[in-house]
Amino acid sequence: MLKGFTGARLACGCRLTFREGVEGSPVTVIVSEKAPTCAIPLHVSNLPVYDYREAMRPPTRFLSIGEEGFEEEG
Repeated sequence: MLKGFTGARLACGCRLTFREGVEGSPVTVIVSEKAPTCAIPLHVSNLPVYDYREAMRPPTRFLSIGEEGFEEEG
């Protein structure tokens, strides 16, 4: 699943490692080393970086099922 990638370095200087993901996510990205000059508070050493994109998270509300036999008036 990881296709040979084991790590990366971000523009802020932090180092990342990639691990096999858990249920619902194929890859877990972990900040292995935070750079001393990094000003991003979300980068914490040895903690995963979470993906907040809508496509990757479960829905927060359920969509109602369309009613049968509904017709427009007029």
